[in-house]
Amino acid sequence: MKDKSNISKIVKDFLEIQSYCIKDIQEHSEIIDKIIKIIISARNANKTIFTMGNGGSGSTASHFVSDLQKTIILKNENRVKAISLVDNMPVILAWANDTSFENIFEEQLRNHIKKGDVVIAFSGSGKSKNVVNALRFANKQGAKCIGFTGKSGGDFNSICDVIFKIQSNDMLTIESQHVTICHCVVFGIRNLGKPMFKYD
Repeated sequence: MKDKSNISKIVKDFLEIQSYCIKDIQEHSEIIDKIIKIIISARNANKTIFTMGNGGSGSTASHFVSDLQKTIILKNENRVKAISLVDNMPVILAWANDTSFENIFEEQLRNHIKKGDVVIAFSGSGKSKNVVNALRFANKQGAKCIGFTGKSGGDFNSICDVIFKIQSNDMLTIESQHVTICHCVVFGIRNLGKPMFKYD
């Protein structure tokens, strides 16, 4: 077991890594601009936004939909139609049990997706089979695909219309920064109008 006196250094090292990633995000803020514009366009055209991911990325997908459905409601603007594909456990388990875990997101999209909809995927590696399969299906249906990933970007590089890669190989860091970017998107949209709700 490592010396407990190293805890302070470990914490500082982690925070330093986060600071580095934040600086990199700032240098690539134009990608966030694109994501905001895609979401606003989908809102204005009454298109649906779908999110997905596994594990921590799944919780980010669910969290983002919560913000899309409520936090970014603006006065005199359409509400965002957003669905998290990670939140209906019975349907997820049914597809996983009866076919394959690799189909759990694609099969849900088959029930809903239309041309012009938006699919937002979260994956630290960009290689999660169930997420990649769903993105490929969404592409074929004429949906706009946005990917949040890290490392080299994996399969997201060839599938997504817009991709944000966190410059780290550490999953905790990648997932932390994905939440930060999502909140940046939410903050940006809220400040483009008059929010229905204030958080003082």
